[in-house]
Amino acid sequence: MLDLTWLLIAVPLASSAFLLLGGKRLDPWGHWVGVAASGTAFLVGLVALIQMLGLDSHDRSHAVHLFSWIPGGELNLDAGLLVDPLSMTFVMLVTFVGTLIHLYSVAYMEHDPSRRRFFAYLNLFVAAMLLLVLADSYLLLFVGWEGVGLASYLLIGFWNHKPEYATAANKAFVVNRVGDMGLIIAMGLMFTYFGALDFESVFAAADGATTAQLTAIGLALLVAACGKSAQFPLQSWLGDAMAGPTPVSALIHAATMVTAGVYLIVRSAPIYAGAPAAQTTVAAIGAFTLILGALIGMAKDDIKKALAASTMSQIGYMMLAAGLGPIGYAFAIFHLVTHGFFKAGMFLGAGSVMHGMNDQVDMRRFGALRTAMVTTWVTFGLGWLAILGVPPFSGFWSKDKIIEAAFVGEGAQPWILGGAALIGAGLTAFYMSRLFFMTFHGKARWTDDQHPHESPALMTVPMIILAVGSAFLGLFLAMGDRFSTWLEPVTGHAEHHEPVLPVPVIMIATLVLVALGVWAAWRKYGAADVPEVAPAASLATIAARNDMFQDSVNRGVFERPGTHLTRTLVYADAALVDAAVDKTAGGWARTGESVRKTQNGQVRSYALTMLVGLVIVILVVVQGGL
Repeated sequence: MLDLTWLLIAVPLASSAFLLLGGKRLDPWGHWVGVAASGTAFLVGLVALIQMLGLDSHDRSHAVHLFSWIPGGELNLDAGLLVDPLSMTFVMLVTFVGTLIHLYSVAYMEHDPSRRRFFAYLNLFVAAMLLLVLADSYLLLFVGWEGVGLASYLLIGFWNHKPEYATAANKAFVVNRVGDMGLIIAMGLMFTYFGALDFESVFAAADGATTAQLTAIGLALLVAACGKSAQFPLQSWLGDAMAGPTPVSALIHAATMVTAGVYLIVRSAPIYAGAPAAQTTVAAIGAFTLILGALIGMAKDDIKKALAASTMSQIGYMMLAAGLGPIGYAFAIFHLVTHGFFKAGMFLGAGSVMHGMNDQVDMRRFGALRTAMVTTWVTFGLGWLAILGVPPFSGFWSKDKIIEAAFVGEGAQPWILGGAALIGAGLTAFYMSRLFFMTFHGKARWTDDQHPHESPALMTVPMIILAVGSAFLGLFLAMGDRFSTWLEPVTGHAEHHEPVLPVPVIMIATLVLVALGVWAAWRKYGAADVPEVAPAASLATIAARNDMFQDSVNRGVFERPGTHLTRTLVYADAALVDAAVDKTAGGWARTGESVRKTQNGQVRSYALTMLVGLVIVILVVVQGGL
């Protein structure tokens, strides 16, 4: 089955093509083709995983040759797949959570006339992400990387008849193209320094490369990761991406697109091993973004945008862990997996709330939904407890490991990174509790046209399955360091290092901050009345509501100077280049016009011209003789 892992990509890709080319005749049942394709990919991945578990740890890396791709010149590259514990972890996450989202979408998109096309785009998204994580070279990874970008553009702007949704899709596409330049530059540097783009050759050559070379490549890869994973300063697209249908948000935030940056960093571990400055920059970006996302999430009243800010923050935790090197790689992926379950569950829960509340997204118009939507309340609540890191739920086993690892090191670094991770836990507890209490507790603040009700089984069953994963998956994977041992063939064995603070102290401090965050949120949004209109706010709150004015910064630093530069170049082209060409051409045209007048067709004029010419010749000869 390991040799047949190409089916993981081929099946959903073929389903996407079939649904797009089949046309409207497939509308009545085409969505089930999409569900079946994603489910089939999961079964293929499950069988391959079982086979891999039966192998010794040093045999759990399997190369699948597909075809000769670029044979020519100095670059000779084959297309192939790398099936190892890291890629299989993503395969199982993408296909399992993706299939649940597909199933949920059958009911959620029931009344949309373009449901077949929606499922085609979902299948394209899954196929592209699977290609990204299974590719055995950076260039083939880049194909999946761009495929994910295309699919996200199509899904975010799926309801593009609304101008603001089309704008959001364009924004996500453009910002990600900026990040993609980082990956293109990194590949250019790899080819220049190593003459190769496949993982095996690049990683082997990295051992003999200089620190400067590896640092340049590592920083370029970080730019790419920031774009895809919505890390500072390329995070501005993520909140606007909520314009797409809610299942799209769950797929982007939990299983596919935003996890790609974390995968890229961890997969490139041999490069960062020789570039400590680049590795530290990864951790610093992650630490800054996890605080930034938390602050933004505290001020959002749109339930989906609050969850989007949460994703930005949680991916920041993963990037922080990935920037710690071998001691953090496994924890980054561990948190990525648990986050995939509880964040997908909460996004689907938000969609269930919207389904029962006439597509309302303003949490100030929710409240007391626990009585009308019991299943949604319970499943969302388990995801809430998991993201808070309350033991024994999944987030406790993954996020707390990152916080502990952040306190490992020398000098000021562990205090800065560990302090940020610790503060982030308290902020997460506040803004996620704020979201939970504003939505499900307190007094009902519904409008007259809202009649909340529980969602159908096709929506609640996936939510229940994800809630079970949110509750118990972390404990299962943490027992006996099961997950870290599983990833060791890729991430290497991490030596145990004691943090600068005792582990019990870190754990107690984390739980205390979480408890304080929940208590503060309950006092303000659970026990007290929540205003139905956002009250006047401080400058800090206004900044958070506006995503820290990141769009304004982008316009001021990049867009407007770029516009002025472009206009200046256009003016220079018109005033100098075009003017010079036009005047030269005009001069020759006038000369030609003057000469043309001498060609009047009269013999006497021609004879006179000849006579004048003869006189001039004689004068020249005589003058020359003198």
